[in-house]
Amino acid sequence: MADLSVNICGIPFKNPIIPASGVFGYGREYERYYDLSKLGGISTKGTTGTKRTGNLPPRVAETPMGMLNSVGLQNPGIDAFIANELPHLLSCDTVILANIAGSTPEECAEVAAKLDQTDVHMIELNISCPNVKQGGAAFGTSCTAAAQVTKAVRAATKKPLCVKLSPNVTSITEIAKAVEAEGADALSLINTLLGMRIDLRTRRPILHNNMGGFSGPAIFPVAVRMVWQVANAVSLPVIGMGGVMSGEDAAELMMAGASAVQVGTAIVQDPYAPLRIIDELNDWLDSNGIDTAAELTGSVRAW
Repeated sequence: MADLSVNICGIPFKNPIIPASGVFGYGREYERYYDLSKLGGISTKGTTGTKRTGNLPPRVAETPMGMLNSVGLQNPGIDAFIANELPHLLSCDTVILANIAGSTPEECAEVAAKLDQTDVHMIELNISCPNVKQGGAAFGTSCTAAAQVTKAVRAATKKPLCVKLSPNVTSITEIAKAVEAEGADALSLINTLLGMRIDLRTRRPILHNNMGGFSGPAIFPVAVRMVWQVANAVSLPVIGMGGVMSGEDAAELMMAGASAVQVGTAIVQDPYAPLRIIDELNDWLDSNGIDTAAELTGSVRAW
């Protein structure tokens, strides 16, 4: 059996498979199915400074080879998360990445400062949220805004800081370099692409918010391309995600440059997907005579 352990920012992970933020909530729903300690880590539901109710329904829709969502960061707020969810998560014997978001750099920094006083292992900063100070454009679509929010959060915490990048940009590498320069310790990518579907009967968008985040296997080639580009542009570890459905997908994303892999839409279809992917990755490594998962990272031989 291969050694599946990996290390990111000095934090040891039992294996490289992590349920992605948004699909796994705070983990409690999945404990009825399996022991969460079997996971490499958990990226929690995105948490903001105060409680958010999210967008109006309908806010999830199926599409060929994927799904759309416009949940809108529904969450109880950082104080409730720290009081009611984090203690249990930290007892699960796995790495906890606290995913955070906000409408201003100040809100993001405030959330990070509160988490800095806890035992959470890593902070994952979602910069795909609308920046109200810049007209509602996402932090992650501008080098200046991405750098600004990263700098603010970096100043608020000594925890390892992983910045989650948006793919809805012209140059993903320039955004990656901007957040690296402001103190990010790691990067995770890709977040969802922007998509839309229309109900032909009503002539209305299927989602109440009109547009939403597109995820699933259809975006996997985009994720591989962007992970490869970013891994070759910065000196930071990368956590890859975007349409991973199998152990072979995880291996491919790691070859492109990822040190670990998050799984999202696959869990919506099958709650056991993370464990299946861990087993499939292990089987693939064994069948190819590879001793460790870590040696996959960046091993692609580009033409």
